[in-house]
Amino acid sequence: MIIKRDRYLENLIRARHNGLCKVVTGIRRCGKTFLLCRLFYDYLVSDGVDEDHIIKIAMDDRRNKALRDPDTLLEHVYSSIKDKNMYYLIIDEVQMVEDFADVLSSFLHSDNIDVYVSGSNARFLSKDIVTEFRGRASQIHIAPLCFKEIYEASASRSKEEVWADYVLYGGMPKILEFEKREDKAQYLQQLYQETFLRDIVERNKIKKEEDLEELLFVLASTIGSLQSIDKITNTFNSVKHRNMSPNTIRKYIDHIADSFLVENVRRYDIKGRSYINSPSKYYFADLGLRNASLNFRQVEETHILENIIFNELFCLGYSVDVGAVKAYQKNDEGKSVLKNLEVDFVCNNLDKRIYIQVALSLPDEKKWEQESLSLKKIEDSFKKIIITKDAISTHYNEEGILIVNLFDFLLDPEVLMR
Repeated sequence: MIIKRDRYLENLIRARHNGLCKVVTGIRRCGKTFLLCRLFYDYLVSDGVDEDHIIKIAMDDRRNKALRDPDTLLEHVYSSIKDKNMYYLIIDEVQMVEDFADVLSSFLHSDNIDVYVSGSNARFLSKDIVTEFRGRASQIHIAPLCFKEIYEASASRSKEEVWADYVLYGGMPKILEFEKREDKAQYLQQLYQETFLRDIVERNKIKKEEDLEELLFVLASTIGSLQSIDKITNTFNSVKHRNMSPNTIRKYIDHIADSFLVENVRRYDIKGRSYINSPSKYYFADLGLRNASLNFRQVEETHILENIIFNELFCLGYSVDVGAVKAYQKNDEGKSVLKNLEVDFVCNNLDKRIYIQVALSLPDEKKWEQESLSLKKIEDSFKKIIITKDAISTHYNEEGILIVNLFDFLLDPEVLMR
């Protein structure tokens, strides 16, 4: 089964001939090699590039062991260049080359070599990989399969059927190869334990792996909820009976976020136009891995829905924050008190901004008022949106709020721009 990954392929195409090394990053098993060595390679050939002008090297292939030596690799590549036309150098698992950053920088000195690489060791599974190249690289970050990609690969299944699987097993590409639910769950649990936890532990030399695993359990249990370092510390010390300092927990969270497994989303004061230091929300790059970390025991569709929408917005190129807007509300005693109302997502992309609330359903007027109040308290003119699963169709209401059906958004994100 071939899933085209058009979103990422277009990013690679736009980056052609930009004078930088294109570094494809992302968590393990999300499809980096397939994107670069199959989809992009095929695109180049279809675009008229001669195959002998595409130098493709898989460093994890035993037959290429000699090329892991930097000088041998340099000699091999330069000896393959026979004319002044553009050559495309594609190297997978480039971290297996010693001093790979220096080697790739050498290729950038040639006007007719366009460089593309991917890797899967701890350094390439980290947000700091591009700093290895000190301004000589551009990053194309790839995520697991989104709902639309899986739905389009499941022609005989309804949106609701695909959704039921997606909220449980996520979008790691290999999931599509399994038919039985227990096989999917086993694959994800092994991947989480043997790959993702191991990567974070080894990269950061963590001695107490059980503390890291317990922290991930806490983050997975509280997706969509505001969490502060102090609150998490208290949970560890009083409930988990583990003696961890706030600094240690903060450091571990930084390691987890740095690995692409979890995104730390900050709060933004909309009226004050400034960030609030604490608390934050944490969202998982893949819900299947999140559920595997909990042994598939906590699958609440409400919070998972929010996580999925965050991932989609993030992949669309938005900078996403959690919004806070101050407004007076009456308490149970009838007195007006100043409260911080939450806006699920404040999304910025260049000069565009949209505010989004997420609701699984809007069954009555009370729920509608609850979900729309924070949007109505925002005084600027940027678009305000509620994404909900039970909207019959996407439409504007009489208050100027765009009500978006969940599947309309997931299958055509441009619906947000109506």
